[in-house]
Amino acid sequence: MTGPLAGVRVIELLGLGPGPFCGMLLADLGAEVIRVERPAEEGGPAPRGAADVLGRGRRSVALDLKRPDAAAEVMDLVADADVLIEGFRPGVTERLGIGPEPCLARNPGLVYGRMTGWGQDGPYAATAGHDVNYIAVSGALGAMGPADGPPPLPLNLLGDFGGGGMLLAVGVLSALLHARDTGQGQVVDAAIVDGTATLSSLLYGLLAQDRWSARRGGNFLDGSAPYYSLYACADGNHLAVGALEDRFYDLLLDILGVPDDPVLTTARTDPANWPAMRRRFEEMFATRPRAAWVRAFAGTDACVSPVLGLDDAARDPHLTARGTFIEIDGVRQPAPAPRFSRTVPATPKPAPAPGQDTASVRAERAERAERAGRAGRAQERN
Repeated sequence: MTGPLAGVRVIELLGLGPGPFCGMLLADLGAEVIRVERPAEEGGPAPRGAADVLGRGRRSVALDLKRPDAAAEVMDLVADADVLIEGFRPGVTERLGIGPEPCLARNPGLVYGRMTGWGQDGPYAATAGHDVNYIAVSGALGAMGPADGPPPLPLNLLGDFGGGGMLLAVGVLSALLHARDTGQGQVVDAAIVDGTATLSSLLYGLLAQDRWSARRGGNFLDGSAPYYSLYACADGNHLAVGALEDRFYDLLLDILGVPDDPVLTTARTDPANWPAMRRRFEEMFATRPRAAWVRAFAGTDACVSPVLGLDDAARDPHLTARGTFIEIDGVRQPAPAPRFSRTVPATPKPAPAPGQDTASVRAERAERAERAGRAGRAQERN
């Protein structure tokens, strides 16, 4: 293995969404991630393979956690691991006999990462939910969108992956550093509601300074300001305009050919002027197709970019030059990030078929146990 996490062993109890995303991040950075999942059913769906982007870079052990002997095998995996991550509802792993207490008893230096929506405690902890519920309660969703309509749904990127899987990875790596220094493992309680609230820290700071309104649809980052918004072009495609600072805004007007337009230059930060400004921008951007505007703004600091879809982002010249997207077994997907100057991660392997590594992982575990036994016997003789 290569990458900054080479030598770190992670046991991933397969879950949905944010848990596998955390496992992918750790695997991308060089950790050995062993995914524990249910055995593939006879006649069931075909193996996930390369199309399971979140499952890349793993090894897979087939194990039905509801079987009486499953806990003992998980404990054998835990004995040699640095990290375990799980995404079940609170109390499930305890009922299965693989909760934090027995795992830390078997391996006191283990980092036990828990991924849930509501957290391990609190009035909602035992109830079901999805990304939209967690970001709604956190306050983040209510800060988005126009005043005269419902908030938009930001896919499940904000909660599941930003406030969830990404924050779990941060917590796991922080606890791993502590364990390496002290030999003491611990439980990491990563809740999407907590993580999404953390991502909103800037807004709470602005709110405290009276620079942000709790009322949706009247703030400079929520699409209300005409100089930080989206505009349709003549061909129906869209541009993203982010000319917040004066010097960028002035350049935007210069390229549009209206540097002295009174509608666009009079107290531009006053929300009372925003509706008229927006109409003027809408009229101008609608006169040309997106490609023409992209050429006009190319290489400038006007902060104007095309809004690209998942099907054409990989063809953007900047992302192409950086190699932001890669192909693994013919499946285009984001490359591992961030990047490192010394410990460069290897290109991930596609997701394994369920249970394809069961035999090899068990054999390695038996070999390590045998080596440990021989070392113990040799020490006794000495």
